[in-house]
Amino acid sequence: MHDLNICTFSIVAHDPGKAEWGVAVASKFLGVGAVVPWARAGAGAVATQSYANLTYGTRGLELMEQGKPAQTAVQTLIEADPDAALRQVGMVDRDGRAAAYTGAGCHAWAGHVEGSGYACQGNILAPGTVEAMAARFEAERSGLGELADWLVAALAAGQAAGGDSRGRQAAAVLVVRADGGYGGNNDRYLDLRVDDDPDPISRLRHLVDLHHLYFGQTRREDLVPLASVAGVIQEILRCASYDPGAVPGRFDETTRQSLAALVGIENLEERWNGEGDVIDIQVVRHLQGLYARPS
Repeated sequence: MHDLNICTFSIVAHDPGKAEWGVAVASKFLGVGAVVPWARAGAGAVATQSYANLTYGTRGLELMEQGKPAQTAVQTLIEADPDAALRQVGMVDRDGRAAAYTGAGCHAWAGHVEGSGYACQGNILAPGTVEAMAARFEAERSGLGELADWLVAALAAGQAAGGDSRGRQAAAVLVVRADGGYGGNNDRYLDLRVDDDPDPISRLRHLVDLHHLYFGQTRREDLVPLASVAGVIQEILRCASYDPGAVPGRFDETTRQSLAALVGIENLEERWNGEGDVIDIQVVRHLQGLYARPS
């Protein structure tokens, strides 16, 4: 048998508000994000693990894209698989219906929890892991943040409850929505992976925060007049070896051009395009952290 015995814990979920589907996974398995998570906007999401059969990802998405409920897709796959007893899979379909399966041959502790719009599953776990994930996901989605935040919070809760009984190594989160990818011509809104790290979920949380910084939507309350932060911006530019402009405290055209260049170098152009009279204060604070000299 050439299948991968991926002993792990994962969650698949749907956010109907933003029409997003996602998967998050953690495991003591190198590069687990390259194997377990599968998702497609308008189809659903799949987590395939425990002697993972990767065709569960491709075929599962095909079936759900055709309109098959998650439960039907899961049943179709396991009925056609002679090694179904070794498999574990969770799916959520395009309408948010969730289903999971844990084969009788999966290594203990193994099991799953199905909820409204999500499923949590895992094997070779400390007991209570998937239940903790489900409880945290339900709590998080009723508050702030977005699907990626809720998924990673669920992983963290699973880890706190014991997680993979063999230890920690890798984690990943994948979220898709129609035209949600960079440039708007694909559905891969967020695809972040920590392939080998002693604390992969914490590192993944940091990457999600960076994704929000670089690609998140600016909140109205975070917009400030450029004139009000001109002095701060000029100090950043000086520290970064850019021309800050001729007059201290005045945001002139030279200051604008220098800032636009620096913003481009730091990949923050989604937050500020170099135009207008306001800027996202998150951009200014991030640049301060990178360049401003301690007082």
